[in-house]
Parts: sequence; structure tokens; C-alpha cells
Amino acid sequence: MSSPATNTTKTQLKAGLRARHMTMIALGGSIGTGLFLASGGAVANAGPGGALLAYACVGIMVYFLMTSLGEMATYMPDSGSFNTYAARFVDPAFGFAMGWNFWYNWAVTIAAELSAATIIIKYWFPDSSSFIWSLLFLALIFLLNVLSVKGYGESEYWFAMIKIAVVVLFLIVGVLMIFGIMGGEAVGFRNFTMGDAPFHGGLLAFIGVFMAAGFSFQGTELIGVAAGESENPRQHVPRAIRQVFWRILIFYILAILVIGLLIPYTTPSLLGSDLTDIGVSPFTLIFDKAGLAFAAAVMNAVILSSVLSAGNSGMYASTRVLFALARDGKAPKMFARLNSRGIPQNALIVTAAFGMLAFFASLFGDGIVYSWLLNASGMCGFITWLGIAISHYRFRRAFVAQGRDLNELPFRARWFPFGPLFAFILCAIVIVGQSLSYITADGIDWKSIFATYVSVPLFLILWLGYKWSKGTRLVPLKECDLDTGARQDV
Repeated sequence: MSSPATNTTKTQLKAGLRARHMTMIALGGSIGTGLFLASGGAVANAGPGGALLAYACVGIMVYFLMTSLGEMATYMPDSGSFNTYAARFVDPAFGFAMGWNFWYNWAVTIAAELSAATIIIKYWFPDSSSFIWSLLFLALIFLLNVLSVKGYGESEYWFAMIKIAVVVLFLIVGVLMIFGIMGGEAVGFRNFTMGDAPFHGGLLAFIGVFMAAGFSFQGTELIGVAAGESENPRQHVPRAIRQVFWRILIFYILAILVIGLLIPYTTPSLLGSDLTDIGVSPFTLIFDKAGLAFAAAVMNAVILSSVLSAGNSGMYASTRVLFALARDGKAPKMFARLNSRGIPQNALIVTAAFGMLAFFASLFGDGIVYSWLLNASGMCGFITWLGIAISHYRFRRAFVAQGRDLNELPFRARWFPFGPLFAFILCAIVIVGQSLSYITADGIDWKSIFATYVSVPLFLILWLGYKWSKGTRLVPLKECDLDTGARQDV
């Protein structure tokens, strides 16, 4: 018979993420194409004030979500994170659906980001094969994840460093331009008061940007998955969660403010905010206006690193959640096996195989496949956020119902129950409101509605199907498991 220590190494992930890894995962989690590209479209569609307000509202919601997740993840760190908490504090069937929804979301995101990377790389190699680039990029992120958890942590650390450096440089250059120190005369608040600025396009435009801002922030929840492999989650996770507030303030709110002040919302190139033309990036436009002629090539490289970072994070997160599902008997047991380095290799292989959907780009066209995959995964992120809000509300109520002292919590979310309730309501509004953008004077765009909402019935089928087959029920507050997996790190 094998010793207990041997069994542990075969069934338990290794704690290989240090404080600096956790901080950079939190800082870099949502800095990507949502900021570098979609921010331009947000200013064009809703005006500088509308974009700023939309991103601020979603930023507040994300902050509360991350504090909710942080409270659970520091007390009970688990790489299954969302599905584990949902199963224990809400309903095992809800946890089952949450887990598979999250795996599907990030597995499809890998394919989407690989497709995006092939589009970006063609800035330098326009006639090259999409198939070859997809294969190379998939092999790269697979190797970063298969070597060790530190391979993921180190790569994300440097990916995040690149993104943060560019945003800081952008803010410095932008402020100098606002006051006329660079790029010509001072612009002040001129672009905020032109036409019908700062708010443009009415309520529907604001709602549309509100939803785009939500998609931009997705990825912050990865800190909950990473907590399961943190060397000391009780210290590292709260520190990383606190970074969310400053990231939202500096990297999104200030960046949107600088863009709105420097670029008129009527600028035509802001409207074409897609990955097929790097010129639409407001970062490129502002660097170019400042006289930095190399801006387009540099921003292209930065956006490529951001896309690869998102694919790398998707590979890590979806692999860990599939491992947790298998460990809990909600996926085939083969996915719960770990190799000698503590990596769930079988789960990693099947997730990478799912990423091969990107190879269809060579058959149907790069931009078409990217749009398909993006629509397929987009709504899943909001479902995950809804699940986090519900799970935390039930977790705190169960904690009190079982007579526990709140001082036992190493990290406590502020303003409970306002935080999870606010996040739940806002997420619900976003999910329902998404359909409004597809209703125009020409009729209803049913194809886009189907592509956007297909994940909702899939989630309900998983939830209700598991509930019917297993006969699960809402877990009573006094029966919620608050002990298994709880860490006592000091």
C-alpha cells in the first residue's frame, strides 16, 4: 500500500504560485483587447461620458464580485472554485452546471484567442497560413501549462508586466498631451463638450457599452481558480483582490478618460473596433498623434501578447476546473489524474484539443471564426459572475446560521449583503439587456440573438438535467459544508 503522502501527491495540485504571481494574475487578468481595442468603440458609441460611466459602473460591480470571491477563496481555496462553492452552498446541480459552463467558456476562449492571434500576426506576415500560426501558438501555451504551475505563473507575470508598462506609458503620454506638453496644443475638455458629448447615442447606446465593458472585465475571476495553487492563499489572495480596485481605477477609468479627452468621439477610425485593423486602437491613435511613429507596430505586438496571455489563462483555468469536476465525480475520473509535476495532464490535453477549433479559421476565414467563437463564449462569463454572487450570499448566511464567528474569516467582503445583491442585479440586467442591441428599425437580428444566448439554455439543461437525474435539492444553510478544504495558514 502507498503511503498517505504518496496518495496526496497523486490527487492534490501543487502550491506553486507565489505572491508576485497572484498579484500579476489579478493585475493582468482583464487587461487585453477589451481595453486596447474595444475602448475606442465604447467612446464612439456612447460618447466619452457614457463610456466612462459604463466602465465605472461595471468596475464597481467587479470589485464587489472579487471581494465576494476573495472571502470564499481565502477561507476555502480550491481550484474548482466556482463549481465547488456553488455545489456546497447552493445546490450540487447548480455547481455541476457552473463547472461545465466555466470550462466551456474558457476552452472556447482558447480557440477564440488563437484565431485572434492569427489575425494579428498577419500584420507582419499577411500571406502566411492561419493553420500553422494556430498550431504554433497552441503548442506554446500547452508547453507553458504542462511543465509546471510555475510555468503558467511566470508567463502570466511577464505578460502582465508588458501590458501594465504600456498602459502606464500611455497614461503619461496622454496627460502630457492633454496639457499641450506633447503633440501640439492643449485640448483640455474640448472633446467632452463637442456635439452631444459627453453622452451620445441615448440609453440603448449606453446599455450596449455597459455590456461591452462587462466583457472587457472578464478574467478577473481567475484569481479564485489560482487560489487553489497559491503557496499561502490567506495572505496572497486578499493582497491580489485589493489590486482589483486600483487596476479598475488606473487601467480602465483613467485610460477611458484620457481617450475621451484626446480623441473626438466622432473620429471614424474608432467605430471599426475589430481585430482586423490595428489602426482602430485608441492607444495607437494617441501614440501616433504624440509623434511616436512606431506606435502601430508596438501596439500590435502588445495586443498579440495580450491575446496569448488570455489563451494561456484560458488553458490554465479550464484545465483546473475540469480536474475539479472529475475529482468531485462530475466528469470522467481520467481527468482527475495528475502527473509527477502535479499537473492534470489528461484534462490539459482534452482542453488543448478543444482549442483546435481555431484551426477552422483556415477553412472559413479568420474574422468569421473569431466572431463565432466570441459569441459562443461571451454570455458564459456573466453566468459565472451570477453564480459567484449567489454562492457568496449563501456562504455568508450559512456561516452565520451555523453559529460561526465572522472573525474566523481571514478576509471579509465589505458591505455584505449589498455587494453580492448589487452584482447579481447588475449581471441580470446585462444578460437581459443584451437582446436590446439586436432590435433595430430594420427588425430583430435573430441570428445574433441565438449566437449570444445559446449558452443560457445549455446551462439550464445541465443544471436541471443533473438535478432531475441525481435528485439534488437546495442545500439547507445549516447543512452547508464549511469545513472540507478550509485552510489554516498563518
